[in-house]
Amino acid sequence: MSKQSFCFGSALTDLTVTTNGEAVTQIEFGKHTERLADSKLERQVENELRQYFEGQRKDFTIPIVAAGSAFNMKVWERVARIPYGQTKTYGEIAREFGNKGAARAVGAANGRNPLPIVIPCHRVVAAGGKLGGFGGGLPLKRKLLELEGSNCPELH
Repeated sequence: MSKQSFCFGSALTDLTVTTNGEAVTQIEFGKHTERLADSKLERQVENELRQYFEGQRKDFTIPIVAAGSAFNMKVWERVARIPYGQTKTYGEIAREFGNKGAARAVGAANGRNPLPIVIPCHRVVAAGGKLGGFGGGLPLKRKLLELEGSNCPELH
């Protein structure tokens, strides 16, 4: 399967989306190609992302494939289950694994998420509801959480 990337733009950010022809394999912040969506899958991805950024979509149905270590995959699977408009702390996710001291490891795995927005790593915050880090930058993380009407204490 050959990889193809296309650019998606919204009022909040530009994204470069890579597919393998059957699923989305990577989403990067920024415009790294001029190519626009042209396959059926790419148009579906573009449509769902547009709906999300317009506040009309809470869940994604596009096929995804995330490659990472077993630990990363466990973290991403948990992050993917955080409901729209809600947040969890790195520590809460670490405790779900039975290791309350693994908050930094959860943060590192979250930072390696190859599919931001779709696997909503922006919904993971630091202790006390502080925004913490985000690959797209904290202003974008804040805007995404505001778009979702998040329960994040730092926004209120």
